[in-house]
Amino acid sequence: MGTWAVHAPVVLENEFVRLSPLTAADRDGLRTIALAPDIWRYFVTRIDTPEDYEAFFDATLADHQACRRAVFVITDKRTGRVAGSMSFGNMAEADGRLEIGWSWLGLDFQGRGVNRWAKYLLLRHAFENLGALRVEFKTDELNKQARRGLLNIGAREEGTLRSFNPMPDGRRRNAVFYSVLRDEWPEVREQLARGPRVVRQEGA
Repeated sequence: MGTWAVHAPVVLENEFVRLSPLTAADRDGLRTIALAPDIWRYFVTRIDTPEDYEAFFDATLADHQACRRAVFVITDKRTGRVAGSMSFGNMAEADGRLEIGWSWLGLDFQGRGVNRWAKYLLLRHAFENLGALRVEFKTDELNKQARRGLLNIGAREEGTLRSFNPMPDGRRRNAVFYSVLRDEWPEVREQLARGPRVVRQEGA
């Protein structure tokens, strides 16, 4: 087992969000926000029923416990509520690269800066603690919101892999790849750290 698998799952936080390694105790908290089909429109997994959620959580926890991913639960510190989840995965330590992904937020937490701050903390952990040389992201070609968000955090679009994987609705997803490199991180970090602190009000 590589050292990244051991050192990646730690608590990360700033004044806005807290990221904690996933445990079995997180099942109920995540369930309260996960049962909204719109969240999963561009996800490779659909959650339409409580049974779907239970299977999804079991698979996610199994990945985390087997060190296939380092899964984090995101808490919005302004409300004290569980907001969603995000992961490190595809950790190729010998090559100095890993992926940030498997990201989802409850509908109440979208567009409020939670995603931006969570990615900031994970990028900082990857480059400054783990020593990564490359952090990559991928998203559905059709997911304009995610693509815009990745550009807004300073990731560079690299290209599209066509027919990358099947989706629950039967189509084949074109996956767009993005990355941040270690020598780009100081500029990206500065951009993220001075990001907007005024967020959309609840219900706006």
